[in-house]
Amino acid sequence: MRPNNRTAEQMRPLEIIPDVNIYAEGSCLIKVGNTQVLCTASIDRNVPAWLKGQNRGWITAEYSLLPRATQARVSRETKGVGGRTHEIQRLIGRSLRAVTDLEAMPEICVQIDCDVLQADGGTRTASISGAFVALYKAMRKLVQSGELPRNPIREYMAAISCGIYDGEPILDLEYVEDSHAGADTNFVLTESGRIVEIQATAEGATFGEPEFNELLRLAKSGIHQIICAQKKVLGE
Repeated sequence: MRPNNRTAEQMRPLEIIPDVNIYAEGSCLIKVGNTQVLCTASIDRNVPAWLKGQNRGWITAEYSLLPRATQARVSRETKGVGGRTHEIQRLIGRSLRAVTDLEAMPEICVQIDCDVLQADGGTRTASISGAFVALYKAMRKLVQSGELPRNPIREYMAAISCGIYDGEPILDLEYVEDSHAGADTNFVLTESGRIVEIQATAEGATFGEPEFNELLRLAKSGIHQIICAQKKVLGE
């Protein structure tokens, strides 16, 4: 039995609250159990210098864990981001760019900010799922204003964690499970089931293809539920 009495296939309660920031072109607060992440999308008409003149857009991301998001306070990263933060930021940006037609948003840069208000496992996956909603709303606003002829987002996308806990593959790990998992995986998948990125690590012992396939099956089930929630929030 899992510490929270969930079944292996049961996700934590999921809530996505849109438009929580009155200034950002797109925003939402995503709650996955006790994990809460504020996601905003800001439009910039200046792409990076290396993209100038290529008639393409860009999406980049920043991720931050607020000082009291965890049980013990952590200091702000005022002297530059650490390795974990940098890796998560790049993951969020890659994931969003993978489902976006950058040539359909020429000379437009979108800055995604994911601020973790409360962390209880799965902060990077919650950030990706929430960031997608913020990005979609920002792109839709550009379409409604006539700046873009169509929404450049090709397909819905979400992310979720899975792992092997006490010998059993389980879906959507919270911190107490994540910190004692024998294997830890993060799946970023599209609505059609195509792979954006998979991160898989054996924490205690190696695991085989049958266990991996079960983790993938669980991830597809969870991502389907998240995408349904995204669509409900976005009115589609």
